[in-house]
Amino acid sequence: MPLLAQLGSLRMVQLLSAGADEWSADVPGAIMLATARGAHAGPVAEWVLSAVLTQFRQWPALVRFQDKGVWAHRQFEADTLAGKKALIVGAGAIGGEVARRLDVFGMESTLVASRARDGVFGADALPEIVSGHAIVVITAPLTEGTRGMVGPQFLKLMDDNALLVNAGRGQIVDTDALLAELASGRLRAALDVTDPEPLPADHPLWAQRGAVISPHSARTVPGTNRLCYEVAARQIAAFLRGERPSNAVQHG
Repeated sequence: MPLLAQLGSLRMVQLLSAGADEWSADVPGAIMLATARGAHAGPVAEWVLSAVLTQFRQWPALVRFQDKGVWAHRQFEADTLAGKKALIVGAGAIGGEVARRLDVFGMESTLVASRARDGVFGADALPEIVSGHAIVVITAPLTEGTRGMVGPQFLKLMDDNALLVNAGRGQIVDTDALLAELASGRLRAALDVTDPEPLPADHPLWAQRGAVISPHSARTVPGTNRLCYEVAARQIAAFLRGERPSNAVQHG
């Protein structure tokens, strides 16, 4: 990023990521900055679904039984998604795709964005709507408004035994507050992102039986890069036509 100041003819920075938080402070305001928003929706939504099913169907416990050679018939408590409600914080392409896929399993989703719109709650409504959801999915970008948003008060509002799924950014969740809830056994979590990241080998999050953790790899499946470059090509083409790219972000 220090090289940006030396690129006098630079007019646009096109990212392959869904978010721009790692670049927005370093790209001068006069330079166009655009993301690959939309390209990650399918792969990340698939990861969210896999994480939810992993926790509800108790696969971590089953693998531990398997490691010990134990036929654990009726020794664990699985649950169904049918009839459950999910709160999805982040109503963009990824959040919308998560809602569509959960619907197939008989779930009802509540979508939340930074500001309210038709069918979507604004973030200011969160204190009133968090409870009553068996799953809370974070797909929001990291901004000053979302940093630390899932803190002690937010987590206390979640129902007992609810599942927190973070596919957004680690800094959106207060790690210490989440650790306290996991250690008590009141909440569960599925995390693709953490704070800090990478998660140190001796970090207490690793030891929480109620958590499953993947190494920021929700998008890492075949075909994702192709989707990103297709979106990037459309953004650059729009810019070259003199238009404002649909994925342009405020920055600088």
